[in-house]
Amino acid sequence: MSKYETILVDNHDDGVSVITINRPDRRNALSATVVRELQIAFKEFDQDDSRHVAVLTGAGDGAFSAGADINEWPELWRGIPTLGFNTDKPIIGAVSGWCVGGALVIAMMTDLLVASESAKFSYPEAKLGFTGGVISGLASRIPHHVAMEVILLCRTLEAQRAYDLGFVNEVVPVGQQVDAAVKMGQELAKMSPMVLRTLKRFINKEVLNSGPSESMWRTMVQLKAIEESADAKEGIAAFKEKRAPEYTGK
Repeated sequence: MSKYETILVDNHDDGVSVITINRPDRRNALSATVVRELQIAFKEFDQDDSRHVAVLTGAGDGAFSAGADINEWPELWRGIPTLGFNTDKPIIGAVSGWCVGGALVIAMMTDLLVASESAKFSYPEAKLGFTGGVISGLASRIPHHVAMEVILLCRTLEAQRAYDLGFVNEVVPVGQQVDAAVKMGQELAKMSPMVLRTLKRFINKEVLNSGPSESMWRTMVQLKAIEESADAKEGIAAFKEKRAPEYTGK
């Protein structure tokens, strides 16, 4: 039995892990449970020396993800690469159908991206009246005016145009996006892990621009880690019980 409710983790013998958002009945909407489980799964992936590359996808071909689940509103940052979790190992996105709002942010933050011919990238938050702000990083990944078209005008970026702009690495027939991403992962798994991790770290920390929202959420991750730690619980318990705390650094 899987320990996850909303995602699937398939660890291949070749060192590639496929992590799937598994809510096809909800168009793989990003609930609070989904993003927490993505955060946990990717932390475990990063700590496992036998896992070299991750493929992140959504169940079915109709939607990578329809974005935030308004019925179980998520702390979206938890499921975003480089924000909710850090790994110097490559992450490949595999997108089919709609990729909306926070899901577009997740796809944007992967290292490589495969899309099926039906992929549609959309960020409608200006119409809906809210944003986490991380989408501003799109302007450092595709031409500025196209990014503004997606962000401000809320226009959909379809697969072929996304490929032509360099946002997507490969466009494949519907249903073949995961296989294509796994094949790419198998190529990477044969290369020097030390070199791949070093280059990814250099690019993410020194080359790609980090906007104010990214900096804010990276700070929040560190503060949340303390808030949710065993030491925090121990400190409060010791204060209430009027005794000296016994901290473990965990």
